[in-house]
Amino acid sequence: ARCGTATVFPQAIGLAAMFDADFLKRVAEIISDEIRGKYNAYRKIGDRSIYKGITEYAPNINIFRDPRWGRGQETYGEDPYLTAQLGIAFISGLQGDDPKYRKTDANVKHYVVHSGPDELRHEINVKIDKKTFRETYLYAFAECIRKADVACVMGAYNRVNGEACSGSSYLLKQILREELGFKGYVVSDSFAIDDFHLHHKITKNPVESAALAFNNGCDQNGGTTFLHLTEAVKQGLVKEEDIDRSVQRLLEERIRLGMFDAEEAVPYNQISEDIVDCQEFRAAAELAAMKSMVLLKNEEKILPLSNEVKTLAVIGPNADSKEVLLGNYSGTLSKYTTLLQGIQQEAENRGIRVIYAEGCDLYKDSYRELCETDLIPEAVIAAQKSDAVILCLGLSPMLEGEEGEEGAVQCDRKELGLPGRQAQLLRAVADTGKKIILVLCNGSPVSITDEEPLVHAVVEAWYPGEEGGKALANIIFGKYSPAGRMPVTTVKYVEDLPPFEEYSMQSRTYRYLDKEPLYPFGFGLSYTTFKYKTEGFPEKIGMEQNLEFQVEVENTGNFSGETVLQIYIHDREASTEVPIRKLVFFKSVFVNRGEKKSISVNVESKNFAVVNENGEYILEPGEFQVFIGGIQPDERSRLLSGEEVIEKILLVEGSARKIPY
Repeated sequence: ARCGTATVFPQAIGLAAMFDADFLKRVAEIISDEIRGKYNAYRKIGDRSIYKGITEYAPNINIFRDPRWGRGQETYGEDPYLTAQLGIAFISGLQGDDPKYRKTDANVKHYVVHSGPDELRHEINVKIDKKTFRETYLYAFAECIRKADVACVMGAYNRVNGEACSGSSYLLKQILREELGFKGYVVSDSFAIDDFHLHHKITKNPVESAALAFNNGCDQNGGTTFLHLTEAVKQGLVKEEDIDRSVQRLLEERIRLGMFDAEEAVPYNQISEDIVDCQEFRAAAELAAMKSMVLLKNEEKILPLSNEVKTLAVIGPNADSKEVLLGNYSGTLSKYTTLLQGIQQEAENRGIRVIYAEGCDLYKDSYRELCETDLIPEAVIAAQKSDAVILCLGLSPMLEGEEGEEGAVQCDRKELGLPGRQAQLLRAVADTGKKIILVLCNGSPVSITDEEPLVHAVVEAWYPGEEGGKALANIIFGKYSPAGRMPVTTVKYVEDLPPFEEYSMQSRTYRYLDKEPLYPFGFGLSYTTFKYKTEGFPEKIGMEQNLEFQVEVENTGNFSGETVLQIYIHDREASTEVPIRKLVFFKSVFVNRGEKKSISVNVESKNFAVVNENGEYILEPGEFQVFIGGIQPDERSRLLSGEEVIEKILLVEGSARKIPY
């Protein structure tokens, strides 16, 4: 990001929608190849300026608990297990597999209990109980630290139960170092340590802030507050030998990155900048965009478009927008395909005429500040002339992102619906009676509860990267069968949500939701159909056994394509409150039409544990429901998809015992 030309993949939330850890690892390998290639070129000319290094502030593994959060687009969604598995894959791809050297450093952020409101992040004190802390917010961090050997952890801006995340002895020493065994280095978020005295008011000045952060486990300061460490030593607030320990950690990491070894000794030094934005990587970006898009509605199987469509209207403020391809924190595009361009190119190959109309501004009530021209009538005329309409609406990085992003008019959202006059545009086009394919670009879910009945198909495209237009065209015209799944729940109305500042998980995410959603977590349609059959499912297992069995996936439709096998469990006899259900396994699998494939399932025994009120992880005997299929086992998913899931009963035998978190 922010380092010149690069291959631009879909934003993280779109990558999460692939539900494909293996391919995500490949995406991360490409990204780290480009990072190393650029770094190798820059250092040869003595340029070591910002954004050109090999220590990366990614991935963001915070839980996307509230759709109003503008930075949710950077995450892997609302589920701790999905987030952990994708985080591990991304870290592995970034850091490489050399036994001695790291290709780049990955960084898991923002540790911990951090997911908005972004405007309050410098001052908010999040109050959270021990059970929710571990059941939801800490899980992905623990998994990534223990299973991916991540190099770095970034402390968040906010406080948790009164202690600043970047200066908390409990979070950074007791949990991170002692309990989780983290061996890497800790960095604060940018200028987060200044917040100690400026906003949190837990210290009086920068010297005290630097001392508090450092003494409680922060090794590196994103910002300038650690310039005051010398004075802190003079005042007896910090010991010099403790500084030596942090310096040693940082130097050891530079050694692992190969910074002090001979050029030829480090394999990653041989990566050339010539690979940046190469054709292979661009093809991977296009595939990622296709895999990320989620088909949410397909009434009368309008998609893929039939050959009877001879004239196509493409309408909407996001149709020809470069910005909606990007999301935030992106590289620079050398070439790109907007949604309109992708549709035009494929339509031209098929002899289809395309009529384009912008329709309205992205979010303003008037088209331009000094021009009150109403563009909705042009869109209506375009629709009237066409056999079908592709309506490109939604958000853009102008309307969601990190606090203070240049060019943005807001960071978080107050409402969840279509902004500006977009809903009015949709209704005007719907009044023509033409069939409408609604394409949504966004990083957080857009609630179209009142508009959804007016359209015939809905495609969730996220911020799809440089080849988003080609990817969309491939789906619309049937060259690719969509397989993406929702990594977040789309609620019907903002009133269905608890207060944004409330970090309790009650009524949030599919695991605790008490109202029917518009689009559930894990949901996504396809152009084909799949049948699932279990083989070797045990009736009972021991307390320390993993759940192992096979699932046969058969493509029973007319398209070859991918599906996402999903397995959820529910503890029917838990001694404490547990989620309604929770994801414990997923696998993206490609199956040719008429073909069958057998998938090996292995669910770790610790996934059957509960978290009690004291924050302890307890394996308990009892009866579990296990749900197996291509969707979440809720009524809304069944209704929208017409699919069923396999339900099994599993008995876990043994005596209850505490296990490491």
